[in-house]
Amino acid sequence: MEVINGHKKWGFQGNPELNASSISVRGVLTKLMANRNKDDKRPTIPLGRADPTEFPSYRTTPVAPDAVADATYSYNFNCYPPTVGIAEARRAVAEYLSKDFPYQLSPDDVYLTAGCTQAIEIVVSVLARPNANILFPRPGYPQYEARASCSKLEARHFDLIPEKGWEVDLDSVEALADENTVAMVIINPSNPCGNVFTYQHLKEIAETASRLGIFVISDEVYGHLAFGSNPFVPMGVFGSTVPVLTLGSIAKRWIVPGWRLGWIVTSDPNGIFHQSGFVECMKNFLDITTDPPTNMQGALTQILKHTKEDFYSKILTIIREAADILYDRIQEIPCLTCPHKPEGSMVAMVKLNLPLLEGIIDDVDFCMKLAKEESVIVLPGVTVGLKNCLRITFAVEHSALEDGLGRMKAFYHRHAKKK
Repeated sequence: MEVINGHKKWGFQGNPELNASSISVRGVLTKLMANRNKDDKRPTIPLGRADPTEFPSYRTTPVAPDAVADATYSYNFNCYPPTVGIAEARRAVAEYLSKDFPYQLSPDDVYLTAGCTQAIEIVVSVLARPNANILFPRPGYPQYEARASCSKLEARHFDLIPEKGWEVDLDSVEALADENTVAMVIINPSNPCGNVFTYQHLKEIAETASRLGIFVISDEVYGHLAFGSNPFVPMGVFGSTVPVLTLGSIAKRWIVPGWRLGWIVTSDPNGIFHQSGFVECMKNFLDITTDPPTNMQGALTQILKHTKEDFYSKILTIIREAADILYDRIQEIPCLTCPHKPEGSMVAMVKLNLPLLEGIIDDVDFCMKLAKEESVIVLPGVTVGLKNCLRITFAVEHSALEDGLGRMKAFYHRHAKKK
């Protein structure tokens, strides 16, 4: 072993490709939380992460914990599960999603994952091959970018157009794609923009992707959380036009993000995923990765089949009212502009007008100082690919949202540029 200056030189070090915290929601939020003033006795207002589970209004349906308890105490789900997921749970997901499809999904189209985050990891890893590239939305969800970087899959970015309700700029998709492009990602309802794509726009996305010879990865973790004029339409509706890989989970609609139970679904009546070898490769990857807990899989059928409509309606009403509060209060803060009123998910993108502020360099500086001075946490837009914007979560108690936005208004007045 080599010795340098009296010290051994060890033959290992960390892999810098895995140092993705700078572009992760968690990593940025951790830095913001650490920057709070410890002497501020006011409660911290968490408007940076779409996890409303600490608020009583967002409590999940009793059907969900009852289902987990029933599955656990049945003692039928203490085993290792099949790598693709237990058959009953896969059938339940297929039936749940097929209600909105023009064709019937098979249980064999469903692959259970440890939340949507693992679904992203699996899909990106399977697609990563030399010279391949993938198209991501900008702004988007940074987990895709981080995973592509770790897998050495080239990421290219098409724009979402705020003036058109954050629709996909299909001209930029066509300009970016080449013979090595494998897929494009859409997130609907959108994180981070809060929009919901229309049927017609999704049809145009499908036709564009088909023309380019790429498939669509549709992240629908916020599926059915649509409360505006556009109803939620799953991308799988267009599976006959273009192969669609749907990513979903119970995290958001059931308000249980910590349960980590999700799925990958091949919406592909023409069997192109099988013909291309993609499905076989995905199964091989599933053989070497972790499984969602078996008792959670055992609970899934009961959760999907027996959750009552009034639970869904109650959550949608609360989120719709919160979105209204956000949109109205933002208009009272001159340095902030919300280009499109949120119609879905739990988040919205807000533009930051820096020339109106004194001593604020950019969106990160704004968020760091807001955390320190007001104990309000919002996510800088650069985290999701749009510098000098903010992503604000409105899925909190209405009183907390009012308090947080009131503090942001006070922050603006403190830092407003003097005329």
